[in-house]
Amino acid sequence: MTQASSSTTATAARPTPSARPTVREVVLDLLRGFQINTIFGNPGSTELPLFLDFPSDFRYILGLQEAVVVGMADGYAQATRNAAFVNLHSAAGVGHAMGNIFTAHKNRTPMVITAGQQARSILPFDPFLFSGQATELPKPYVKWSVEPARAEDVPLAIARAYYIAMQQPRGPVLVSIPADDWDKPCDPLKARTVSTETRPEPHVLDAIGTALDAAQRPVFVVGAAVDRDGAWDDVVALAERHNAAVWVAPMSGRCGFPQNHRLFAGVLPAMREKIVALLSGHDLVFALGAAAFTYHVEGFGPHVPPGAQLVQLIEDPTTAAWTPEGTSAVGGIRLGVLDLLARPAPSPRTPPPPRAIPPRAEPTGPLMSVPYVMQTLAEVRDAASIVVEEAPSSRAAMQAYLPIVQSETFYTMCSGGLGYAMPAAVGVALAKPQCKVIGLIGDGSAMYSIQALWSAAQLKLPITFIILKNRRYAALQEFAPTFGFHEGDKLEGTDLPDLDFLALARGQGCEAVQVSDPAQLHQVLRDALASPRSILVEVEVA
Repeated sequence: MTQASSSTTATAARPTPSARPTVREVVLDLLRGFQINTIFGNPGSTELPLFLDFPSDFRYILGLQEAVVVGMADGYAQATRNAAFVNLHSAAGVGHAMGNIFTAHKNRTPMVITAGQQARSILPFDPFLFSGQATELPKPYVKWSVEPARAEDVPLAIARAYYIAMQQPRGPVLVSIPADDWDKPCDPLKARTVSTETRPEPHVLDAIGTALDAAQRPVFVVGAAVDRDGAWDDVVALAERHNAAVWVAPMSGRCGFPQNHRLFAGVLPAMREKIVALLSGHDLVFALGAAAFTYHVEGFGPHVPPGAQLVQLIEDPTTAAWTPEGTSAVGGIRLGVLDLLARPAPSPRTPPPPRAIPPRAEPTGPLMSVPYVMQTLAEVRDAASIVVEEAPSSRAAMQAYLPIVQSETFYTMCSGGLGYAMPAAVGVALAKPQCKVIGLIGDGSAMYSIQALWSAAQLKLPITFIILKNRRYAALQEFAPTFGFHEGDKLEGTDLPDLDFLALARGQGCEAVQVSDPAQLHQVLRDALASPRSILVEVEVA
């Protein structure tokens, strides 16, 4: 048989085009196989073909701006432990979303982002609303990006994107899809089972276990990956086995240890010298699901106290590569901790001294302090309620007066990029309708994604948004001395007068109340937390 006749035979064996499903049908069926039935988006013209004959078993969650869309998807993906599916509009939409794509990258949130592209036939003519370098635009903050060479390859690209997004370390991916691809015929494609967890190398983990057993005064520094990987209870058991003090790592987007536990020591600041001082007296530092360490300002000197050994268990090989010293095991946190727990129990140790409990915060002026607000919220909320936080200048007060005591009840951004928490609260509430969600937001942060209130109201989600209103970018003003500013110096661009959050909320269909009297705060928060609808509480703070 000649080569030509062989090719003809192969072509004849394929199904006829009329018998094949469309790209749209195959992609939707593929998503069903991935247990995905929710699409987060803000559509433009190049995305409309995806929604022709939109199936009844899917729901579309509309955000009024693309950063809101990605923030909602981030909260939803973290709370469901499955990749979220996002649909953005070409170059402009991806550009709007980039701040929260960066945050999703830092949060290690699995997310399949599809971006519209103009029709293939007019791409050579630089058409209106096309993306000239669609795969380059989101880099380096996606794990993978692609614009398939053919329409028939779109389902394969989305499948590959999903598997990559879900593999540790997880993160967002992007697929650019020309508008005329959705109606093209293609072959069916079924979802596959692909491993998403890795186990650390036994000999490296054994070295860490041996160092733990030999240490006299070990300390754990737990990061966001502990809760992200479902290892909360296992880490508690490991800390109790070793009687190790436990600190939360700087800039953690999740809480990995109960903050009312006898071994909890506090939250580390993002400053080298302060970290070393707080960890002094320990002979072994175990960074567990955490970078060692995340810094915010330039520092000097050692990274760990003199005489202390550093060991690390992290799911991200890149983080392990830049860790400055010590032994790093790369792999899933939960599997690694289970292996450490399988070792024989070490000799008993004396427990570390208990953490000092801060004094009660009292209302001392005409406006209440942030510690008083946090203390009050801790007293009135259910410990199982979920706090989604973005109030950088209030974080120290939150860490002192609003303890997180259960797994999966705290989310914030690992990136430091603002505009995450308000839409993320919507996504978490969608994923966990049985839980009360509290959005704890600074007034400056709220203005980056205030449109999320509309989505919360339209979806009838019982979220309580608490806005801490201090009328300024307080974090910048407090940080200014690091760069040479002195008390009394004017710092441009940090005052926020005349913001009316009640009007902003009501204008989007969300209920709103304001409180400035400390004597009323308990009752206002109780009523807001009991509300069956989304409500915003504007709290005037000193």
